Amino acid sequence: MSNRGGGGRGGAGRGRGRGRSDQRQEQSSGPVSWPALQTSGGRGGPVSGGGGRGNLGRGDLTATQVPSVPSVTGGRGRGNVGTGDLTATHVPSVSGGRGRGNVGTGDLTVKNVPSVASSSSAKVMESSASDLAKLQITEEKKPEKNLPPASSKAVTLQARPGFGKIGEKVMVRANHFLVQVADRDLYHYDVSISPEVTSKKVNREVMKILVNTYRESHLNQKFPAYDGRKSLYTAGALPFESKEFVVNWKEERADGSFGKERQFKVAIKLASRPDLYQIQQFLLKKQRDYPYDAVQVLDVVLRNGPLDKFVSIGRSFFSPTFGRDNVPNDGRGELGEGVEYWRGYFQSLRLTHMGLSLNVDVSARSFYEPIFVTDFICKFLNVRDLNRPLRDSDRVKLKKILKSLKVQLAHWDFTRSTKISGISNCPISQLSFTLEDGTQTTVIRYFADKYNYRVEFPALPAIQSGSDAKPTYIPMELCRIAEGQRYTKRLNERQVTSLLRATCQRPAEREKAINKMVTKNNYNNIDLVSKEFGMSVKQELALIEARVLPPPVLKYHESGRENTANPRLGQWNMINKKMVNGAKIDYWTCVNFSTRIDRNKQQAFCNSLIGMCTSKGMTINPKPVIPLISYRPDSIEEALDDIHKRASGLQLLIVVLPDFTGTYGKIKRICETELGIVSQCCQPRQVAKEHNQQYWENVALKINVKAGGRNTVLNDAIRLSIPLITDRPTIIMGADVTHPQPGEDSSPSIAAVVASMDWPEITKYRALVSTQAHREEIIQDLYKLVPNQQGGLVHAGMIREHFIAYRRATGRIPERIIFFRDGVSEGQFSQVLLHEMTAIRKACNSLQEKYVPRVTFVIVQKRHHTRLFPAQHGNNKMTDRSGNILPGTVVDTKICHPTEFDFYLNSHAGIQGTSRPAHYHVLLDENGFSADALQILTNNLCYTFARCTRSVSVVPPAYYAHLAAFRARYYMESEMSDGNTSRTRNTTTNVSQVALHLPEIKDNVKDVMFYC
Repeated sequence: MSNRGGGGRGGAGRGRGRGRSDQRQEQSSGPVSWPALQTSGGRGGPVSGGGGRGNLGRGDLTATQVPSVPSVTGGRGRGNVGTGDLTATHVPSVSGGRGRGNVGTGDLTVKNVPSVASSSSAKVMESSASDLAKLQITEEKKPEKNLPPASSKAVTLQARPGFGKIGEKVMVRANHFLVQVADRDLYHYDVSISPEVTSKKVNREVMKILVNTYRESHLNQKFPAYDGRKSLYTAGALPFESKEFVVNWKEERADGSFGKERQFKVAIKLASRPDLYQIQQFLLKKQRDYPYDAVQVLDVVLRNGPLDKFVSIGRSFFSPTFGRDNVPNDGRGELGEGVEYWRGYFQSLRLTHMGLSLNVDVSARSFYEPIFVTDFICKFLNVRDLNRPLRDSDRVKLKKILKSLKVQLAHWDFTRSTKISGISNCPISQLSFTLEDGTQTTVIRYFADKYNYRVEFPALPAIQSGSDAKPTYIPMELCRIAEGQRYTKRLNERQVTSLLRATCQRPAEREKAINKMVTKNNYNNIDLVSKEFGMSVKQELALIEARVLPPPVLKYHESGRENTANPRLGQWNMINKKMVNGAKIDYWTCVNFSTRIDRNKQQAFCNSLIGMCTSKGMTINPKPVIPLISYRPDSIEEALDDIHKRASGLQLLIVVLPDFTGTYGKIKRICETELGIVSQCCQPRQVAKEHNQQYWENVALKINVKAGGRNTVLNDAIRLSIPLITDRPTIIMGADVTHPQPGEDSSPSIAAVVASMDWPEITKYRALVSTQAHREEIIQDLYKLVPNQQGGLVHAGMIREHFIAYRRATGRIPERIIFFRDGVSEGQFSQVLLHEMTAIRKACNSLQEKYVPRVTFVIVQKRHHTRLFPAQHGNNKMTDRSGNILPGTVVDTKICHPTEFDFYLNSHAGIQGTSRPAHYHVLLDENGFSADALQILTNNLCYTFARCTRSVSVVPPAYYAHLAAFRARYYMESEMSDGNTSRTRNTTTNVSQVALHLPEIKDNVKDVMFYC
């Protein structure tokens, strides 16, 4: 829709006018005349006038109840900037009419503009009401009066605009199991147990005793479902609104005996009445608010049985008994260093388009091995002789890894246990204490006198339990780590490899394991589930109609023998092809830190790599700017500083890493934040290989984008035929927040935002990073005000800086923003959308008043448990080489949200194990994408990832943001090893201090894809 003002002069110059592009660089914190760089001609500028010079003119326009206002355009004229009065919602582009001079004026009022999305967004394919009612609730129940209000969300999320139709239809199975519920009156009671207990296991045992004791007399013969904390649920009312019970409980020991009796008071009070009718209304699209309370009741009911039998972690359950049939001890396995894995399963009840669905998936977690502490020391510290004192550094590591562990005591025949609070600072042979009668004794003598036990390892520290003021010391060899305690520290590379090797399952095997788990749980034969709450779980995986989207055509340079590629099964190659935009590198060199690589190997590797870069379309000086050089691996800082001084204008530094891990982060930090050097690190084992063409090609792809080139682009982008992308200047952004590993209690979280810097190609992404509070998910630096030297405040933030860089690179301002946000859980959707969209709006307004580009805000999730399987395993027409579903498989029905705009996309070919589709959830869509348009765009973008000739599993902007955030953590942890590491950090550092010390990336590095 276009609304043109009249009666004025001056407009943005497309058409007959001559516009100017002033590409002066500006500071992100300084004032910006935002339209100054807008060229008058070209593809789809944001402000298009009639014939004239300049950007904004003058005009008067009043529009009321306009559902979609993509463009408000003035007439002819001259002038640079038009200003005027504007009242509008979601009006991304406004210009006045004709006018002369530098500033035109005008008035524009747009009232009641609810959305710029196309009218198709209101069209949602609905299943019949009778089918849904039959699917979920066997007896329809009318709403009762005076029910508590339903849970409300702060933001209404984007409605589904319809379902996709493009692509070849295929049948797949999903690990979702349909759940049916009979009509029941649900009641929610608050539970208060005093004295308060932090253990959910103890709480459940206390509640179990209460139910067994009082069920007949006080609970109306009800079997309640209890969540282990504050909530109790019943099907039907209890005969009271509030009541207090007394429960006597004894802890059962490992040998079956019981400890000292403890008395608890349990207060039960009516809290609310969750209503199953709200689930039905929500599924029928007659209720907007998600019925959290009712779904929570049913989820707790389904979890009650497993809670009594297995170790519960989050929504997953684990047990050593979950092994494969006929494979002894398959439910657990060693990972090394005193750690083992347990097999288990995940389950979660969800509301989906097909109804209530139980998502079940196999899982695995790391646990401490149930071994004596002395055996753990041997494995963890890799020591054999326990008769020698530990080094101070080893003692510190051991104290951290053992703290808070529960251990069973051998001198009590393992019938008693204690929690480790620390270890002694000196060997147990040097420990002494005062007995109750006032006499002094040693720990060794005490155990000899009282338990007739001679301490076996007097050189080791003692295990400490109790407080520092009143410690209890126990010999390490008498302490056995209790079974079932989760290992929460970061796994090292070897442990991760072992875990993946042990738990990796092909699709057919994984589907079989999931079916076995559901059969084993036997939900329908649990009285609480079937009889008390009237629930039944189907035993078959959901059968779904999916579609396989066609792969895009990729464009390469015309000088190659082949200038396009047609991917097959998510893969293609660069044989006979050249990069679409090869970078030019005049100044490069190579530094070697490996003692295994001599000068000849270094020279041969560089010749091969530079030759590969040249053959693929790059222009590289065959001679290095300074001769190839080698340094000792312990002189990295000195070497890099020396090279920087000697090699003026260095564009690329090839680095052969040392033979040991732990230096990659340091090299990247120095190069990218101190010296402004773009670097490419290579492993010595790869450098030493001859005829390593595939490796050289992969490295060449990375070097090209780090030097500012493009490897390939979508052919449709060149042809300007991507809907809602190539018609107007569009910026595609990716954002992610990475959090510290468990146990790092004061390290900051790191946010990264990348943004495309080329349009319409959309392949170059610039990255910015920042630190924020520990485990804070909302990105804090999208927009901010910072003090200037005059004591005032100026606009700043990552969105603003990216937009200025975009205009500098393209000469245009974005009319559309596609924002892919990674790493957000469903419970945070509304909060993240509200705060981050507010920041985006403020950033845009700071660039130009009333500048409101349209935004499509999409959450990207990989940490979910939905898996898709071929309906027929072994059918080559339905699977890739790994047995997984085909690349491009998309699902937007049945297992997706009942009303909101989401879809699952498997965009990549499987390599090993079972592929995990990405889940895309559109929270806001002001651009009016159809389901097909957004699904195809997302799938096609997955073929533009710079580092390989394969489609990737996550849309590249989100992938790049993750890489950039991970790189920034290297800046703070410069001693982190390549890949994963077992190195632990000092967790006493103040968060704000760490945040201040995230070094700034140099400008020349920031403007290229340095993180690739």
